[in-house]
Amino acid sequence: MATVVDLFTYPVKGCAGTSVDSTHLTPAGLAHDRSFMVVSVDGVYRTQRRDPRLALVRPTISADGSRLTLGSAGRESGEGGADVRGGDDELHLDVTTSAPRREVDLFGATFQGIDQGEEAAAWLSDFLGVPSRLVRVPPEHDRKTDGLTPGTSGYADSSAVHLLSRASLAHLHARMAERGAPPLAMDRFRPNIVIDSHPEGRHGEDWAAEPHAEDRIRRMTIGAADLGYTKLAVRCAVTLVDQEAGARGGPEPLRTLAGYRRAAGGGVVFGAKFSVVRPGKLSVGDEVAVEEWGDAEA
Repeated sequence: MATVVDLFTYPVKGCAGTSVDSTHLTPAGLAHDRSFMVVSVDGVYRTQRRDPRLALVRPTISADGSRLTLGSAGRESGEGGADVRGGDDELHLDVTTSAPRREVDLFGATFQGIDQGEEAAAWLSDFLGVPSRLVRVPPEHDRKTDGLTPGTSGYADSSAVHLLSRASLAHLHARMAERGAPPLAMDRFRPNIVIDSHPEGRHGEDWAAEPHAEDRIRRMTIGAADLGYTKLAVRCAVTLVDQEAGARGGPEPLRTLAGYRRAAGGGVVFGAKFSVVRPGKLSVGDEVAVEEWGDAEA
């Protein structure tokens, strides 16, 4: 058996995550996960790929989703020496779901977003150093995600849930050490659910101690929820961003991953993505019961 050791939700796509001890897994993922997105004035999504300072925005959201706070851990100057907002102030927003909808672009696909107003736009524009706006997923959002188990999600890249094991990260660190590279924090990979071996080592076979065992899970139960495998997580330049500095930190982990985790369809993979088959409560300490296994994808 394995157990959940960390749960993270990311209320604003591309911004810092929030660690939670317990939450509800909705059809679109952990409660409030990627339910907001920063966009350009033209409605095109912003992510850390081009705007690494997003990592320094620390959003928190009320349990009912009606109140969003934007805090920061910023520095006084951005890329190229641009003057940007520092890290001492916070913005408290009453979330609106009744404002007019507008089109937003996420990886070339068109969705709807609810603009959260001028205060949020000004705060984010100052902090990032580029004109920006904040949008929320509309209640009627009915996005369909692909993969082996179709599902839905908010403004996530694709599937609702990203799961990663500590064993996989430890194996990556061992390979990086062979190159003389230091280990990286788990937040480089922005998982929702982190699992590890059961602390009591129950039930004999310790599958969670095997690196990349999550790649072979096809159906599992965690707490009161069921999840179905969609696909492997293809890694991008976001993993190069130091989440504490809000800036790119070098070639790792992509350099090392390219040596042993190349996907047949292109890119490198690390971690697995899942759709929500049955919503329910999740908590740190919940056991992960695998109901169905499959073969690891090439």
